[in-house]
Amino acid sequence: MNTITVRDLRQRWPAAERRLETERELIITRDGQPIARLVRLARTTTKRRRFDPREHGDWQRRVFGRRSAICWVQATLESGRRDRGR
Repeated sequence: MNTITVRDLRQRWPAAERRLETERELIITRDGQPIARLVRLARTTTKRRRFDPREHGDWQRRVFGRRSAICWVQATLESGRRDRGR
């Protein structure tokens, strides 16, 4: 039986995580008594799509129209600077 104490789990989480990669579950104990079971979740096989700058630019044009996000961000920063007297 693969066990780990509550204290070890808190203080040595990376080691417990490595153990979970090779074992299906760990039994967590307190004062020698089992109190919980830590199980590994199945990894998802889907990968995130890579960032596509053209697609992001298309999205920005759809959301902000002809006025880009940089335009309103720059305007907000400049107004803040004027308010501070810089």
